[in-house]
Amino acid sequence: MAPPSSRRSGHSRRAQYSLFTSYLVAAIGALIGAVLLGISLWQPSAFSGLRGVASDAVEPAGQATSAVRSGSGSIIGTITAYFRAGGQNAALRQELELARIRLAEAEATEQENLRLKGLLGLSEMETAPVAVTTITGSTAASARRFAYIGAGQRQGVKVGMPVRSARGVMGRVLETGSSTSRVMLLTDSESVLPVRRASDDLVAFAEGRGDGLLRIRLINLGINPLEPGDVFVTSGAGGYYRPGVAVAILTETRPDGGLARLVADPAASEYVSVEPIWQPEQVEASRQSPDEALSEPVADQ
Repeated sequence: MAPPSSRRSGHSRRAQYSLFTSYLVAAIGALIGAVLLGISLWQPSAFSGLRGVASDAVEPAGQATSAVRSGSGSIIGTITAYFRAGGQNAALRQELELARIRLAEAEATEQENLRLKGLLGLSEMETAPVAVTTITGSTAASARRFAYIGAGQRQGVKVGMPVRSARGVMGRVLETGSSTSRVMLLTDSESVLPVRRASDDLVAFAEGRGDGLLRIRLINLGINPLEPGDVFVTSGAGGYYRPGVAVAILTETRPDGGLARLVADPAASEYVSVEPIWQPEQVEASRQSPDEALSEPVADQ
């Protein structure tokens, strides 16, 4: 008897029937497939109902797959948009910081241009200045208001010469040294300057108060015509200052005048010019005549 491993299928009827059945089923399946293929080619609409049933059967699974796909896409899109927005915000912050720096540089350039124009204006006045210099110091704690400039006798500066900035009158020279001078500011308690209102030539005196402000005292008392914002300029009386130079702006009215702030603030003035005395003969005459000296005290000390 041959070993089991060498037996053929023909020796077992069960194996033969199984093999035959599989061949028969495959043949029948192929025949049915061929018939269905022929029908679908000959009559394509014959299986539309079956296709609809099949589509309805698999629709829930397709919707679930679509929902998962769209949900994952939304999450990925949200994460991508978040990181993209973060990068854009960082870039915008950098651009904003750069814009601020450029704006600060532009403002600094504008201020420098104004300063240079003011200095150029000091050198191009109708009256040629004796000297253009800087303020080297000033008093701020006492009732006496003085400033010190870096020009003196060697530059031609003399006692009584007006000192002004690009904005207006600041004071006049009180003492001179070789290369420096002491200036009595208009806000000094001993300073009295004849002025007029720029709009209608109303005459008044600008008296220093020693606190950084000026007292505008009217000559003709009565109804006070002054209003805050009025601009006062030099009148030319006394002979020290040429007329028409800005002095102060009224900030508060009083029964006999008002209070005003100095236009040419020494703390905000970098360069000043020393001008010659406008009418030296009148100044000399006022020094010799006590009555005229009251309108413009020299305050020689």
